[in-house]
Amino acid sequence: MSPEEKNPNAFKEVVKKNKKTIMIIAGEASGDMHGANLVREMLKMNPELSFYGIGGKRLHEEGVELLADASSMAVVGMTEVISKLGTILKTMSEMKQSLEERRPDLVILIDYPDFNLPLANAAKKRGIKVFYYISPQVWAWRKGRIGQIKKTVDKMAVILPFEVDTYGREGFAVNYVGHPLLDMVKLNYSKQESRKKFGLAENKITIGILPGSRLSEVRKLMPELLRAAEILEQEIPDIQFILPLADTLEEKIITEMTSGFTVKVHIISGHTYDVISCADLALVASGTATLETALLGVPMVIVYKISLLSYVIGRLFVHVKNIGLVNIVAGKTIVPELIQGDASGKRMAIEALAILTSGEKKHEMIKELAAIRAKLGEPGAARRAAQIACDMI
Repeated sequence: MSPEEKNPNAFKEVVKKNKKTIMIIAGEASGDMHGANLVREMLKMNPELSFYGIGGKRLHEEGVELLADASSMAVVGMTEVISKLGTILKTMSEMKQSLEERRPDLVILIDYPDFNLPLANAAKKRGIKVFYYISPQVWAWRKGRIGQIKKTVDKMAVILPFEVDTYGREGFAVNYVGHPLLDMVKLNYSKQESRKKFGLAENKITIGILPGSRLSEVRKLMPELLRAAEILEQEIPDIQFILPLADTLEEKIITEMTSGFTVKVHIISGHTYDVISCADLALVASGTATLETALLGVPMVIVYKISLLSYVIGRLFVHVKNIGLVNIVAGKTIVPELIQGDASGKRMAIEALAILTSGEKKHEMIKELAAIRAKLGEPGAARRAAQIACDMI
């Protein structure tokens, strides 16, 4: 009789022991999205992998065991972190403890550097390999972190082409995998079909309102975005407004914010890219959404607002001309940026009207946005990153 016949559970236990465990940390909505695609690709390559860590709805749907929800940790600006410091420190302690108890075969970190870099150091001390997917924006501020990354990260996959040189100048070779949005930003319907599907007037000028995915930034931006909408409605009576609801936000909260304004905003959950594509122009919070909007060819105005103290501190360290990813990738200002005091409803409306009322300006912006796609590499970023990660196990 074979060992398997004597003990039918023996083979199962051997498989379980050999099963690789991976910790994955995505502390923000965009990281959750990119992390989910990475996990999906890794499971295609090795269905026996087991994942746990920090993330949101998308990672959970891919079967990742979540020890903490990303929404409880997402902040914008340096001073905003204070309100969530207790939660963040508690979660950090739990993650470090899990390194001891679970001994993962690999730690995958996605952006979110102020949390992930200390965790990378903790993993390195325990002899656990670290793969960083989607680099912190070291090219914009705190370049000194590259030294820390070199010491604690085994492999880095970057998604913007110029990041290769940024790290290369510091003697750290990284892997350029292209931008994951190229695989994700796809439409199911034409603009007219989408407008009909979402109950919008098919021939009205349509303005997209994208206030961000974190509640803290939404609270700062929404009042000004709605003031801009009221001004635009006065100037263009035949106009409508849409808001694609981020997975991290509750519709009830957004509805409450809009209740004090005269303008009507169509809040639409799901089908984010089809919703954005309905717009003739979008007012977009600085972040991943600006690139998504660019890939959809929708003209935009980028807006950004944090606490005054966070802004003052940030200006001491940030060394880039533009803050919008669209402009950074383009290498020039192709889309207006309204920051802090300039991110007022009046200024937003003025910039929006300047684009809407000038066919030449609008056409030129759409042309520049089309060129962004060519600068972001080839599709298949998640698959290429997954191969790197699987090779490290």
